[in-house]
Amino acid sequence: MAEFTPTVPARVLPPVTVRDLPEPPRSTWRVIGPGLVGAGVGLASGEFILWPYIASQVGLIFVWGAAVGIITQWFLNMEIERYTLATGETALTGFSRMWRHWGLVFVLMTLCSNLWPGWVTSSATMVTYLTGTGAGSVRWIAIGMLLLIALGLTLAPVIYTALERVIFVKIALVVTLIVVAVLFAITADSWVELGKGMTVDAGFPVPELEFAVLMGAIAYAGAGGGQNLCQSNWIRDKGFGMGLYVPRLVSPVTGQEEAAPTTGFQFAPTAANLARWRRWWRFANVEQAWTFALVSFVTIALMSMLAYSTVFGREGLQNSIGFLEVEGRALQETVGAWFGVLFWVIGALALFASAMGIVDYTSRLASDTIKTVYLRDKPVSVNRVYFLTVWALVLVGIVILLLGFDQPLILLVFSASFAAVMMFVYSILLIVLNRRALPREIRVRSYRLGALVWSVAFFGSLTVLTVVQQAQKLF
Repeated sequence: MAEFTPTVPARVLPPVTVRDLPEPPRSTWRVIGPGLVGAGVGLASGEFILWPYIASQVGLIFVWGAAVGIITQWFLNMEIERYTLATGETALTGFSRMWRHWGLVFVLMTLCSNLWPGWVTSSATMVTYLTGTGAGSVRWIAIGMLLLIALGLTLAPVIYTALERVIFVKIALVVTLIVVAVLFAITADSWVELGKGMTVDAGFPVPELEFAVLMGAIAYAGAGGGQNLCQSNWIRDKGFGMGLYVPRLVSPVTGQEEAAPTTGFQFAPTAANLARWRRWWRFANVEQAWTFALVSFVTIALMSMLAYSTVFGREGLQNSIGFLEVEGRALQETVGAWFGVLFWVIGALALFASAMGIVDYTSRLASDTIKTVYLRDKPVSVNRVYFLTVWALVLVGIVILLLGFDQPLILLVFSASFAAVMMFVYSILLIVLNRRALPREIRVRSYRLGALVWSVAFFGSLTVLTVVQQAQKLF
C-alpha cells in the first residue's frame, strides 16, 4: 500500500501520528469494564426512582420504553467508541477538530447539568432514612460525601482503576438487592405483567403520566447527556484500540505522570490493521451489549417489578427521592424490617457511587478539552487540570449546600433541557465525524448510520418538547 495520508482533519489541531493498531489482548476479561462503568454510573435516580415510580402508577406496560432508550444509547456509545478505537482521541477532541469550541460547548452543558449536587444529596437523604436524623442533617452528610469523592478521585494512583472498583462494588450490591428481591419481594404476578408489558399490553401511558416524563425516561434509560461521551475516556484509559498508546489519567499527587501527546494516532487500512480492527470492534460491541445494555435493562426491569409488587396503586406517591422512603416502608411491611434497611443501604451506596462517577466524567470531559484545545502548548498536564476540576466542582457543590439553596426552577429547566440538546447535537456530529474523519473501510454506514439518524430525530423531538413544556411552566 502507498504511504498513508491521515484522514483525521488537522485544520484546528495538529495532525495525528500514523501507527499500527495494537493487537487485541488474548484474554478479553482484562478489558471488560468501561461498559459496566457506564451502566454503574447510570444506575441512579432513573433506575431507583423514575422507572419504579412509573411502574407504581401504570404498572409494567411501559418497560419496553427502557429497551428502546438503551438500544439507542448502545448505538450512540459504539459510534463514540469507534472514533476513539481508531484514533486514541476522545469524541470531544474529534468534534473540536471540526470546530475549535465544540468541546467547550459540551463541557459547559455538562457542567450546567451536574453543578447541582443532586445525586449525593439523594444518597445523603437515604442515609437519614437509616439513621433517623431527619432532613436537617442531609446537608452535612452530603458535604462529607462530596469531600470523600474528591479525595478518592484525586488521590487514587490510577483514577479509572479506582472508579472501576467502586462501580464493580456498586453493581455487586445492586445484584445482591435484586437477588434478595426476587426471592422475597417480587411477586409471580409481576413476572406475568412484565411479559405482557413487553408484548400484548405494551402502551404509552398518556394522560396517566406527563408526556415529557415518559419521553425523558426513554431518553435517559441507562445513561444520557455527557455520560455517553465519556465512554471515549473510559475505553482509552482501559487501553482499547489506539487508546493503548495514550497514558492513563493518574493522580498528580500519588500517581506517576507520563509525558503524553495532546493529540492521537491513526492506522493505515492495511490488511493486518483491518483484521485487528475487526477483532477490536467485535469485542467493543459485545462488551457494551453485555455490560452496559443488559445490566441497565435488567436493573430497570427488576426495580420496576419490585415497585409494582409493593406500591402499585398506592396513593400519594411522588416522583422524587421521597418515593424511596415510601417504597422502603412498604418493603418493611410486606417482607420484614431487615429488607427495608437493606434497600436503603444499597440505595444510598449506589447513589453515592453514581455521584462519584458523575464528578469523574464531568471532570474528565472538561480536563481533556481544556488541555487538548486550549492548553496544548502549556507546561501543565491533563492530570493536574483534572485534579483542579474535580475540586472546583466539589467546592461549588459544597457552597450551594452551605447556602441552603434548593434547586431553583431555572436550574431545573436547564438540567432538563441540556442532556436532550447535547444528545441531539452530538448525534449529528458523530455522523459527520465518523463519515469524514475515518477511512472508508471503518467509517459508519448501513444500519448503524440509520440508528444515528433515528437518534437525531428522537433527541431533536425531545429537545423541542422539553423546551416548549418548560417554557410554558415558566410563563
